[in-house]
This record gives sequence, C-alpha cells and structure tokens, in this order.
Amino acid sequence: MALGKHNRRVHLLSEKIARALGNALVAPVIAYVPEGRVNPPTEHMRFPGTITVPDEVFEKVLEFGARSFKLAGFHDIVFLGDHGGYQQDEAAVAVRLNREWAATGARAHAIEEYYRASETEFPQLLKSKGYHEEEVGTHAGLADTSLMLAVDPGLVRANRLQPGDGVRGDPRRSNPQLGQLGVDLIVTRTVDAIKKAVARQ
Repeated sequence: MALGKHNRRVHLLSEKIARALGNALVAPVIAYVPEGRVNPPTEHMRFPGTITVPDEVFEKVLEFGARSFKLAGFHDIVFLGDHGGYQQDEAAVAVRLNREWAATGARAHAIEEYYRASETEFPQLLKSKGYHEEEVGTHAGLADTSLMLAVDPGLVRANRLQPGDGVRGDPRRSNPQLGQLGVDLIVTRTVDAIKKAVARQ
C-alpha cells in the first residue's frame, strides 16, 4: 500500500460522513500527526516514509484550528482521527476547549467511534464472514487494504500484495467489495455518534 493511507482515507470518508449529515463542512486534513519518537525511532517511525510531530504540537494545531472555526461562527467542531496514536490528543483538546467554552454555545467533539469502527468493528465483521485474524491483520492486511481499495484503489499496488515488512496481516485476498462493508460501517457509526454528540446540551 502506498504512503499516505491515513490522510487519504480520512479525507474521503469524512466527505461521505458530511454528506450523510447534510449540514457539515470538512476542514483540510492535518497531515502530520504523532507517529512515535525520532531518536530512537519508536512506533511507526521505524518504517521509512513516516513523518511525526510531538503530541503537544499536534494538540496545539487542533486547538487553534478549532478556535479558528469557532471565531468563524461554527458551533460544533468535530475531530476525526484515522490512527490510534492520537485519539487521546483529540479527546484532551476537546475536554480543554469545552471547559473554556462552557457558556459560549460552541463545543468540540472527539468522535472515537470513527476509529473504533475501522479498527475494531470492521475486523470483527470480516472475521464473522470466515476470514482469520492472521489474515485480517492490523496494518496493511486484508481489512486495511480492502478499505483503501474501496475508497482510493490508486493507492494500492495490487501486483505487490503480500505479507512482509510493515504488513501485519495478509492482503492478498483484499477487494473493494469487502472494503465497502467497512466504509458503510464507519460512515454509519460516525454519523450516529456525531448526531448524538451534537444533540447533547
């Protein structure tokens, strides 16, 4: 799978989510997120092509993006994260802003259901259809690759699908039909979660 998977996926899926909501706009994707330490390399920084920023830098970018949207008149600012490494950062920023904005009518929402649907529920759905956990995988395996085939097949090198370095799972049986199951699940779960979050006073 080509680099840029998370950025491309969240861009395309958030558009589908916004269309399903019918009253939302999608901000530009924040491309650089916490991916681990540089020296010594940890987490995804062990793989070539990965770019990282410290958690505190990412949180400041989120915070001031949200402040900018509030200034422009938005009342509900939603954070969607396509990677597990910064879910806690989104939640922390939302908590801080909501504490400060309590009397203003504006709110920030860290919607963890988006990530949970892609990383937990979609793999479980594939397993319920007879695919084994070792094949479904957690990184560039059947689930990950099928999702990308459904949203942007141009980022998948179909002639190179095999287990190997950086792959946790087996992508060889990946296909866009399986990926569409994941897309539908992610969009449905996220739309429901956003509607519930916005409806809370």
